[in-house]
Amino acid sequence: MNKHLIACAAALACCQTALAQNASSVEIYGLIDVGIEHVTGVGAAGDSLQRMTTSSNTAPSRLGFRGSEDLGGGTKAFFTLEQGIVMGTGGLSQGGRAFGRQALVGVSSPTLGALSLGRQYTMTFWSGLGTDIHGGGIYGTGSLDAYLPNARADSAVAWRKNFGNGFQTGATYSFARDSVNAGPSPAGTNCPMQSGDSKACREWSLMARYDSKTWGTALAYDRQHGRSLGPAPDAVFGGLNSSNKTDSRLIINGWTKVGDVKIGGGLLRRDNQGSATRPDSDMWHLGASMPVSPALTLSTQVVTLRYKNASDFNATVLAVRGTYALSKRTNVFAQIGHIKNSKASAVALSGGSPGSNPVAGASQTGINIGLQTAF
Repeated sequence: MNKHLIACAAALACCQTALAQNASSVEIYGLIDVGIEHVTGVGAAGDSLQRMTTSSNTAPSRLGFRGSEDLGGGTKAFFTLEQGIVMGTGGLSQGGRAFGRQALVGVSSPTLGALSLGRQYTMTFWSGLGTDIHGGGIYGTGSLDAYLPNARADSAVAWRKNFGNGFQTGATYSFARDSVNAGPSPAGTNCPMQSGDSKACREWSLMARYDSKTWGTALAYDRQHGRSLGPAPDAVFGGLNSSNKTDSRLIINGWTKVGDVKIGGGLLRRDNQGSATRPDSDMWHLGASMPVSPALTLSTQVVTLRYKNASDFNATVLAVRGTYALSKRTNVFAQIGHIKNSKASAVALSGGSPGSNPVAGASQTGINIGLQTAF
């Protein structure tokens, strides 16, 4: 009798293990963010422009598929396929890629962390998560550094480890950081792998981060290599026309909570060898977010870009945003932004949105209202 019980218990244990190993889940998720913008000071005549924004408002629109499979012993296989959507036209973002935001597969374990392969975020993205108050929306840090809302790399190997005590770290290495020609634009920088050159179009990044319940800080470094030019009209966007030329960013971010108010800020120090006239710059950002009521949240952020030995190209963006939650998934928003350009700077308030740049030295003011829903 005991032998039969032992045999049944062993069989049940094997079945439970097999079920656990075969347990899997797939999720469809997304974010739809649509808005209308009025912006002043456009072009030589200083015209006003009214439009439905094509990139983002408070956040980029997306549709994604993610899933995982339990392999037993806490080890899981996982994948993510995520595409960016241009609301208003129904087109694809990130240079028209089918899954331009993320396309990766990986394995994770509690002891070793997560290892993933494919197109994915660099550590620049993870270092800014939660510290950049206005994130990837317009009138934010992306207006002064277009790489920040596009901090991804093709053909990348990534590793991230959460140690469970608030500390996490990570790294990426890309063999060919961006094979799409969609520019000149950060959505596609025309930098595929170049045969015979072990540095061409490589990207690597590192991050260390700590978060507690009331404060956090992050340190990251991101370096992109260029490549030599091929036959015309071949071009590497951003001026990185040699694999020995690099575009590097050192990032220090932090956040804290004072009561219900969250304050976030940071410094991005850039060494861009693709620019012959102004390679070195510092970009500072400081913002705060406060719930006024259970439904209404107000936030503000200032971002300033300062070039070393080229102060005529400096620029500063100030934005104020109000978000009202209609439900847990849906909210309406309104924001106003202003950019002040130095006399040689012609940066657009809305960042990379086409057709919205001012003349050198001109300021712009924009108003953006819209609706966002998540699923």
